[in-house]
Amino acid sequence: MAGEGGALPWQRAKGKRQRRGAFRIRSNAGIVRYALPSMSPPIYAVSMIKVASYNIRKALGTDRRRNPERIIDVLNELDADVIALQEADRRFGQRNAVLPPRLLEAHSAYRAVPLAVGAASMGWHGNAILVRGDAKVLAHDLVHLPCLEPRGAVSATVAVRGLALRLFGMHLDLSGLWRRRQAAALLHHAQVANTHGPELPTVLVGDTNEWRPSGGCLRDFARQYRLVASGRSYHATRPVAQLDRIMHSPDLVARECGVHSSLTARHASDHLPVWAVLDKA
Repeated sequence: MAGEGGALPWQRAKGKRQRRGAFRIRSNAGIVRYALPSMSPPIYAVSMIKVASYNIRKALGTDRRRNPERIIDVLNELDADVIALQEADRRFGQRNAVLPPRLLEAHSAYRAVPLAVGAASMGWHGNAILVRGDAKVLAHDLVHLPCLEPRGAVSATVAVRGLALRLFGMHLDLSGLWRRRQAAALLHHAQVANTHGPELPTVLVGDTNEWRPSGGCLRDFARQYRLVASGRSYHATRPVAQLDRIMHSPDLVARECGVHSSLTARHASDHLPVWAVLDKA
């Protein structure tokens, strides 16, 4: 694990400036580290799973160019086992997937969990889940949320390297009142899934649209789940808010977490991806 005996090439920040192209990493101890992209990625224990959440904004970058290939580049940089996407489908018409399956297959190791309601879509109300090739998808579901505008969430039960977990991907409302109602619906759905199905470690990830660091829907989630302090992910060009969140049940622990802020990520979408390496508590 990073930081133990200096075995891995993490480098502690010497000041406020970040090295060009480096990835910002925050450990459980609150230490901020940077890993250069050219360095080998850390080797995690067999039981660990790296999860991530990324609002890809329909592949529309901060330069106003729609570039799915650039999003795939960021996914490959993330190198997570499971990634929840938001705004993965176009909003109108046939709601075509922003990342066509053939593009994912040709340029990444990821495949989409088969959540799609429409033939041309990847997800449900823009929410999709990607898994790496060696991950096993044991179950998946759509979650209907109370809403004013079309909103939904998705879930998948995934097994990676001997650790199975249930992951929910979400994109919550702009209204604080509706966010809290949606949080209540998600918490209820997760409880029902663990009551009537196998009781598994559970992870909730996605764009919460919650600007307050610990209020509103986050306070509701925190009663049952632990919030990972990944860092500020919005706006990609100048992050000021922790809109994108990872939360996990108490039977898991976050060994590492962070915001992926490579040069490509800062241009690919208006959100930066957040990630966490989870292990059994």
